[in-house]
Amino acid sequence: MVDRRSRIVTTGLHRTIHRWQLRATGLTDAAIERPFVGVAHTYGEVSPCSQSLQPQVAAAKVGVEVGGGTAREFSTISVSDLLTQAHEGMRFSLMSREAIADSVEIVMRAQNYDALVGVGACDKTIPGLLMAIVRLNVPSLFLHGGTMLLPFWQGKETNPLGVLEAVGKVQAGEMSEAELEDFARHMTSTLGSCPGQFSSGTGGAYAETLGLAPLGSATIPAPYSQRQAVARSAAEQLMVNLERGGPLPRELVTRRSLENAAAVVAATGGSTNAALHLPAIAHEAGVEFTLTDLGEVFARTPYIAALAPGGPYVPHHLHQVGGTPVVLKALLDGGYLHGDALSFDGRTLAEALADTPAPDGEVVRPTADPISASGGLVVLRGSLAPDGAVIKVSAAAVRQFEGAARVFDTEQDAFRAVRRRQYTEGDVIVIRNEGPRGGPGMREMLSTTSAIVGQGMGDKVALVTDGRFSGGTRGLCVGHVCPEAADGGPIALVRDGDRIRIDADAGTVDLLVDEAELARRRDAWKPPERPVPLAGAAEKYARLVRPAHQGAVTHSGALVWPEELVEET
Repeated sequence: MVDRRSRIVTTGLHRTIHRWQLRATGLTDAAIERPFVGVAHTYGEVSPCSQSLQPQVAAAKVGVEVGGGTAREFSTISVSDLLTQAHEGMRFSLMSREAIADSVEIVMRAQNYDALVGVGACDKTIPGLLMAIVRLNVPSLFLHGGTMLLPFWQGKETNPLGVLEAVGKVQAGEMSEAELEDFARHMTSTLGSCPGQFSSGTGGAYAETLGLAPLGSATIPAPYSQRQAVARSAAEQLMVNLERGGPLPRELVTRRSLENAAAVVAATGGSTNAALHLPAIAHEAGVEFTLTDLGEVFARTPYIAALAPGGPYVPHHLHQVGGTPVVLKALLDGGYLHGDALSFDGRTLAEALADTPAPDGEVVRPTADPISASGGLVVLRGSLAPDGAVIKVSAAAVRQFEGAARVFDTEQDAFRAVRRRQYTEGDVIVIRNEGPRGGPGMREMLSTTSAIVGQGMGDKVALVTDGRFSGGTRGLCVGHVCPEAADGGPIALVRDGDRIRIDADAGTVDLLVDEAELARRRDAWKPPERPVPLAGAAEKYARLVRPAHQGAVTHSGALVWPEELVEET
């Protein structure tokens, strides 16, 4: 066995008091001699995503113990991206990603645990735990908590995203408030994350692809007891990895595996939030992987799995035909994947996928017969976004649009106007000052975009923002505009009536104002004053956060955990 970090806590004369406290937690001397494995989870009652985790945490702990380790459970935070929609709380969603990564790092480094299991399912818990795993670079395992089963309404499967879009129908006079409330109240549902290739489902797919989670694990629905069996067996495999010294997270997260992860996002029409999280995970490994790199992969990868919101299927349907490995095998066979990248158990992806079934032709199509030749996401550049922006074309009926800007300086102002239908067909709704630093926190805008779709205007207006979107967003919505308004990017200079052109096929987003006029506006521009001074977590975040095209990270990256020698008795 490789030497263990935990021995700095358990071995030697000066650690007598340490062993006393470990015994006080219920450990035997034999347990103290074994490798210590941190089992970090985001269980809580803030959402059905986080509430589903306890059985899997318990199963993973059994797997650690069976595999010869001593499991040490601890928890960290989670934030519901649904309950924070359309109010100030959303500013703290992306911040929670950093808090999760930092808190897991703090416990693991303070306690000197030898390996890590991370269990999460909500949107930011997944990248937060993955960032911690790569930052720490000890043998690690990520377990996705699983999605909920589709709820039922009037005897039919219904995606809960429909409730948000139905708000727009009420605003358009097509549904009464009483009907909407009845719709929301009577949908039969389960614990688990939102059912679709939204931010959580997308995170599960790229976790598997990076080799940080077992292949086929993320699409198993949360209520299925199969998840507990997978958690146990995966934790046993983690102990094998620990015994042999790898693969370590930074051996798994390489340029080639990141390109694979970007490919699975594109092939499944995944969430635009992946454009934040994959660069952030790469940053922890010391690999530069920006929005530009993502865009190159998105452009060359075929879109082959029509998962919600861009299609009728959800991760449960994907699980029924073989899970994420079916998508990966199709991409590998088509030449769109690096087969030499490593999987969780140390095999190459090509080896691990050898017996994976072929695409079923409906949920997953072969690359020779794709839904479209390029991926479900497109990175845009142009005079409005010199450092890039991102659009989810798999969920957009229109790919080119030109219209007059209707400018809002906050999401609240825009949501209020949309709710009152104070916009017209042909408008480009611009929401600025919502970037990582300017927000701060880069709010997502699912309530606003869903209201537009529900009002029947999803293909009749466009929305452009330096904020971000939910994985459930549909319509012609351009997010992550960089540089953001707070940094003086061109989006800060847009005025009502300016023409904006979006072309997802050409990969461009342009502000059609001549350079001389923009120069005059730039000379006169001043950063907007905050109505309330920042303090607490928001103040620290705004001071540290980097631009969205770099992943909105908050530290220098590629932390080296110093090796300490165990003191002799």
